[in-house]
Amino acid sequence: MAGTIAQTGESPGGMPRRFSIRFDAWYATLSSALLLPPSASCVEVDREQVRVRMAWAFRCRFPRAAVVSAAQSPKRPLSRGVHGFAGRWLVNGSGQGILVIDLAPGQRGYVMGFPVRLRQLMVSVWEPAALAAMLD
Repeated sequence: MAGTIAQTGESPGGMPRRFSIRFDAWYATLSSALLLPPSASCVEVDREQVRVRMAWAFRCRFPRAAVVSAAQSPKRPLSRGVHGFAGRWLVNGSGQGILVIDLAPGQRGYVMGFPVRLRQLMVSVWEPAALAAMLD
């Protein structure tokens, strides 16, 4: 018997579950002008992998087994876009719905095509509780 969506990370048709990155209306307009549209920004989860993309600005792929924890953040960052340092990266279009994903071992991400270290990913999504449940 197949597991539930939360257990497998796949929709009933076997496709990866897609979580849209959350964008504030004003930032959706601005980012679209910069070729970072909300339609090209998402988190996808399947049985084995997690993929995160914000158009051309950020991408990463890591095994679900690398997720140590996933929890909603009470903090609401003022910045929008892709920001990071020392393995901690914020990928957001909104200050709301921030999910903090801790990874071990560290993984690789790409910012504007350049490789970066990824130990913690903070990402704004419309359904942070559902994504956290799927990753835990």
